[in-house]
Parts: sequence; C-alpha cells; structure tokens
Amino acid sequence: MTVDAELPAGVPGIDVPRLADWLARTLPGTGRITAIDLIAGGRSNLTYGITLDGGRRVVLRRPPLGHVLPTAHDMGREYRVLSALGGGSDVPVPATLAFCDDEEVIGARFYLMDFVDGRVLRSRDDAAGMTPEQAAALSERLAEALAAIHTVDLAATGLEDFGRAQGYMARQLRRWGKQWDSSQEAVRATGAERDLPEYDRLVARLAERIPEGGDGPAGLTGLVHGDFRLDNALARLEPRPEIAAVVDWEMSTLGDPLSDLGLTLVYWAEAADSEKVILPVGGTITMAPGFHSRRRFAERYAELSGFDLGALDFYVAFACFKLAAILEGIHARYLQKATVGEGFEKIGEGVPVLLGRAHDILDAGSVW
Repeated sequence: MTVDAELPAGVPGIDVPRLADWLARTLPGTGRITAIDLIAGGRSNLTYGITLDGGRRVVLRRPPLGHVLPTAHDMGREYRVLSALGGGSDVPVPATLAFCDDEEVIGARFYLMDFVDGRVLRSRDDAAGMTPEQAAALSERLAEALAAIHTVDLAATGLEDFGRAQGYMARQLRRWGKQWDSSQEAVRATGAERDLPEYDRLVARLAERIPEGGDGPAGLTGLVHGDFRLDNALARLEPRPEIAAVVDWEMSTLGDPLSDLGLTLVYWAEAADSEKVILPVGGTITMAPGFHSRRRFAERYAELSGFDLGALDFYVAFACFKLAAILEGIHARYLQKATVGEGFEKIGEGVPVLLGRAHDILDAGSVW
C-alpha cells in the first residue's frame, strides 16, 4: 500500500508509512491511505479516522501517549468484546476488521473497525434542531442499549471468561486506588502538587459499604462497559432516534452491571444542576428539553433489566470515586504534555467536584 504524497507523515501516535505497509499485508486491496484525522472527544484511548481510496472510512484505536495507567488501555480486550457482540447480540457495535499486537508498527497495539455513520452528541449546541420528542426517544434508546449490554448471553457470545465477576467491586476499589496513586506520582514528577484530602476519607467510606467477600451490594453479574454515557455512543435522529453504535469499550469486563448505571448517572446533567456539579467530561446535552431526568433514566433501566436499584447511592458514589481516578490520570498526562486534542487543561478541576459529590450522596443516603 502507498501513502498519498500530500498526507502529512507526522500524525501524532501514528507511523503512517508503517501503518500503510501493515494494512497492505493485512487487508489487501483496500487501496491507498489518503487522509488520517484525529476524531475529537477521546480523553483516553486515541481514535483516528482513516480515509482510503474510493472514500471508504475505517477507524483505528490505540492507547494514549505518555503516562499510561497499569492494566488499562488493553486493545486486545476491546477488540475481543466488539467482535463478540457484533457476532450476534442486541448490543449495537461497529464491525471489527483487524487487530495488530506488533507494537513496532505504530508504537502500540491497535485495531481497526468499520466507520459507523452517527453523531457524537455532547453539548447543548449538539441539541440544536432536536425536538423534545426526539430527546425523549434517544433517552429510551440509551437505556435499552445499557440494559442490552448487562443482560447479554455471555455463553452465546463467548464472553463467559471475559473477567472475574466474583469480588468485582472490591477489586475495582483496589484497582482505581492503585491508579490514583500512580497518577499522583506522575503529577508530583512534573513539579505540581495536589491537595485532595477528601479522597482517602471517600475510599474508607466506600470500603465499609462493600460486603465481606467483595461482592457489590446487588450481587449481580454481567458484562460491564466501564464508561457508558451518551457521548460514548454514535446516535442518529433520522428517520427515527437510535443508538447506531456503542463505542469506547476499553474498560469492559465482567462484573456488577450497576457500576455502569452509577457512572452513567454521574455523567448525566440536568437543567436544574448547579455549576458545581457540571463536569469537564461527559456532556451537557441531556440538559436540553425532552431528555429524561437521571431518576427517570434509572427507573426505565430498572424496568428493562429487572434489576433492584435499592443500593444505587453506593454505586453513584463509587462511580464518582472511579471517575475522579480516571480524570487524575488524564490530568497527569496533560501536565506531562502528552495529550492530543483540546480541553485537557480543565480536566483536573473535575476531581475535587467528584469527591465532594460522592460524600454528599453518601451523607444523604440517596441519589435524588
């Protein structure tokens, strides 16, 4: 395969000539690479759109540059779950094309998937022209997609060994605690200091709510996406609102499904929210007229999944803790000047907001 002579060779995170050679060997007949662009919005793994001869579009996913958290950004797992779900489940996902475990090609493991025509809906501006009826229908479709993920037949999809569900919540507490510590070390190495005393108190409070044995309060087992929200999906409004594909599966595993719901609710913004709870990640589009409230979304999910939401305050507080650890890792990469894209300078501001929100929820004993 050849590279278009006008295509810049210095695409961050991509060795274009080596990628072209690999693509020629792996997917022969696809033609030249004529363009590569970074698809905006990713705060962790990097996503690129690749245009080939004839206008065909494919998508490449690779780990981020710079500070990478241990056990995170496993391209092989992400490729596996997409391939399994695309082989016969009700979960809408892009079709996978090829996986590369040779880090010499572009400097990291990566995979290719088909481009899906859809919109990433994130801000209130993205709601321009959307009717309240369309917003309500999109809320329903998103709840259906989340329930479909959590009730997928693990044996039929070959995902029954995709993770250890037993003790999932306790392991998550330890894992994200280690990620936090790693990110704090990376931040200090840049000469910056972070005073976040509420973190340790939150970890202690969450540990008290995990029953002996490590299972989550609801005792559920299923496929977990790990970062489920509207802007980690591709949506279409015409001819009717639908979720065309759920993307960004880098943290997927087997575990307690309600951990996903908790994180979705943390991201979900409402029109009545104060500025102090609006995060620099996720989106504000759900503040637009017609979108479900957090409560209504959770109730609809419960109807579809059949799951008991009696311990929802724990899951939402836990999601605040997890997201705080994720944002601290992104903040560390920003300080190392190892991020690609825009908006990273505000990521660190969301960490104390999340810690405070978690404590408020646990104090109240209720999400609402």
